[in-house]
Amino acid sequence: MNSFIYSYPTTQYFGKGAAKKAFDAELSKYGRKVMLAYGGGSIKKTAIYNEIVNLLKCAGKEIIVFSGIMPNPTYVKVQEGARLVKENNVNFILAVGGGSVIDCCKIISSQACTEEDIWEMEFSKGRLPVSQIPMGAVVTASGTGAEQNAGAVITNEEKNIKTGVFGAHYDFAVLDPEYTLSLSMKQVVSGAFDTLSHCMETYFGTGGEYNLSDDINEAVMKNTIRNIRAVMSDYNDITARGELMWASAMGENGILKIGKITDFQAHQIEHQLGAYTNCNHGQGLAVIQPVLYRHIYECNIKKFARFAVNVWGIEKESKSDSELASAGIRALEDFIKEIGLPTSFSEMNIDKNTDLKTIADSTNITEGCCKKLTHEEILEILKECL
Repeated sequence: MNSFIYSYPTTQYFGKGAAKKAFDAELSKYGRKVMLAYGGGSIKKTAIYNEIVNLLKCAGKEIIVFSGIMPNPTYVKVQEGARLVKENNVNFILAVGGGSVIDCCKIISSQACTEEDIWEMEFSKGRLPVSQIPMGAVVTASGTGAEQNAGAVITNEEKNIKTGVFGAHYDFAVLDPEYTLSLSMKQVVSGAFDTLSHCMETYFGTGGEYNLSDDINEAVMKNTIRNIRAVMSDYNDITARGELMWASAMGENGILKIGKITDFQAHQIEHQLGAYTNCNHGQGLAVIQPVLYRHIYECNIKKFARFAVNVWGIEKESKSDSELASAGIRALEDFIKEIGLPTSFSEMNIDKNTDLKTIADSTNITEGCCKKLTHEEILEILKECL
């Protein structure tokens, strides 16, 4: 395991009624004006919106609404939110939604505290923001683990780049599995696969063959697989939904990454695919990840063999490590089919004439995994995904 420093700032409120517990304990710490941020308005079709608004009013807060945050939040939307915070002297930001809303607000929080352009600050000047508007997150769609860290995935449409931007940490997060009951099964499964993907991206990073972080990771991956199946069997299984919600948090709260250099090459490829096609994130990962792993597994056969045995339960019998590794990747692909996620871009209705070369050439290349790819290899992976 590599050397590390670990610090975690976000307070977690998990379970039924978690929003009231969190608001009662936390909101008195902040000023009167709260920006309530959410997406396309689906929360208004459930009891969640009224519950949150009533809790804010009971806490004596003035509500400034910021709605319309899209599934792949844009940098233009970030700037719109930052202007609203400044114009209204907002004291606190409450993000209610899934990863897109939660990510967008992280950058709004930091952008509202500086006159500099955050994008230019980070990517041209190499500096990160140091100030933020305090924030809380109410998670209504789990999977991204976005409430657990300060990284945000933002699409800069002007530059045709979808990438990670560093923003603010949430002061607290509300994780009530009942809030996910309004989602379609497709949304639940797609989000949960993102959790599994985060775990795999971390697991196949570097940091020694045997370490506690990977041992815990295997448990989280098995838990996620088991509970995806449970929710598919019973949509109203709150216990399984709670397990998926906490697995999502574990995937991104830093615990699994301790002592590791993570990979996230599949995410980098999918991000650029999303920048050009606006595709669903979890579905894109489901298509890309098995193809990517078939390209790289021979560079770390022992780890992929361990993945097959410890996560997918494949019997060793007389199999070689190479045979086990291949079987593990097949098991992943079979699971993707089992839960109804796509296995090709055509199933996602991505145009076969999409400029894959431009996507490949603009993809950020990581070094955390067993093989550093070239842009040409990424293009081959994308072609195989068609």
